[in-house]
Amino acid sequence: MVTVISLGGSIVAPGEVDVPFLRDFRSLIGELLEEDEKRRVIFVVGGGGPARAWQGAYREIGTAFKNEEADWIGIMATRLNAQLVKAIMAGWCSQPVITDPARVDPFVNRILVAAGWKPGFSSDYDAVLLAERFQAASVINLSNISQVYTGDPRTDPGAQPVSAISWENFRAMVGDEWTPGKNVPFDPVASRHAAKMGLRVICAAGRDLANLRLILEGKPFVGTVIGPPGSS
Repeated sequence: MVTVISLGGSIVAPGEVDVPFLRDFRSLIGELLEEDEKRRVIFVVGGGGPARAWQGAYREIGTAFKNEEADWIGIMATRLNAQLVKAIMAGWCSQPVITDPARVDPFVNRILVAAGWKPGFSSDYDAVLLAERFQAASVINLSNISQVYTGDPRTDPGAQPVSAISWENFRAMVGDEWTPGKNVPFDPVASRHAAKMGLRVICAAGRDLANLRLILEGKPFVGTVIGPPGSS
């Protein structure tokens, strides 16, 4: 059984690296691997605070801003964060960080760690491609929000959380275009491919490790299921 987790950079490094979270996260993963010897996990790590800071500097300084350059800056931040996650998972992860989901060696240990690939989308898309490659039924998307809302709760007082939503309705909310640093629950490019696959994506709060355990154990949890009707 392969589980794909899109681990938001805002969880790993919201500004500086969140050491207490990573320590607890590693402990949880270790417990789950010990409890189920068949479980294997792929982590796809985002850029977080470093990506936003360095992209912001480029926007402020650059006289000829290019989305592709901004994407490459974000990609390099994902690779730094992913290398850290791989290092702390030593013993379970023996393969190099994946930077091209189209070219992946066989899964030989318990954990694989991946980072950003190329401009045009976020690491969410890499997670979808790896789910497709290793036949995972779902992607768990961990970020700094606990659920998908009907609008942006920061600006829309009427925005309500939803426990399940179809790809058609979700894509109507997030659109089809990707721009570097776009703040949406799941990347529009990744959403388009996931919808085509009929993949289920679970959006949940990354720091709620008790809730993550419930998700991984197939128990009721707090979050939003995006996918075909009945996939919740």
